[in-house]
Amino acid sequence: MIPWVHLDAAKVPGGGELKLMRRGGEFWIMAGNIALMNSRMSGSEIALAELACERVGARKDCRMLIGGYGMGFTLRAALGRLRKDARVTVAELVPAIVAWARGPMAELTAGGLDDPRVTVLDGDVGAAIAAARQHFDAILLDVDNGPDALSRDANAGLYGVAGLKAARAALKPGGVLAVWSAAPDAQFKRRLGHAGFAVEEVTARAHKGRGGRYVIWLATKPARDASQRR
Repeated sequence: MIPWVHLDAAKVPGGGELKLMRRGGEFWIMAGNIALMNSRMSGSEIALAELACERVGARKDCRMLIGGYGMGFTLRAALGRLRKDARVTVAELVPAIVAWARGPMAELTAGGLDDPRVTVLDGDVGAAIAAARQHFDAILLDVDNGPDALSRDANAGLYGVAGLKAARAALKPGGVLAVWSAAPDAQFKRRLGHAGFAVEEVTARAHKGRGGRYVIWLATKPARDASQRR
């Protein structure tokens, strides 16, 4: 049996540590002893991009924000479906993850980080959201374990009422907030509705229709805010 090799470790701002593990051509990113990502189970990360692009990918000058990078499957899927005039910002809080993508996991990255449509933001996606006003057509969140923040307590702020309202403000009318989660969360779904989104919940499988089941919420901002109506 091929043994696991510990390639590197990185501190998470605000607390916690991530580890990069490899066994042959397979990679894991771990938070302590808990597996966050596996290179053989990318189906739900790809679905996150596909579902968002189905709704906004054909728009001219589409602007997309992805937080965080993970193993790059969401970014690669988005780039394959967006127009040449699209612009994608990838916000990654842990710089080592981008270094791993350009280093030992370069084959998975497949040049996506060097696509001229892509800008990598070294920082918190929450700050990028808070700084934007009706700028993005889509915001894709695959941060931590979803609304049940696991590796960093501060990540929970993205999924609270204030964080969801900030995401809504950062989206253009008709924009989409797509959120990945390891498990269903009825309270989070209700919070999305209370924040003013129309919500759809989709089940995504870990690997080509097989494996674990994950949840993707697609929260759409109205094409015209009620607050703007007279």
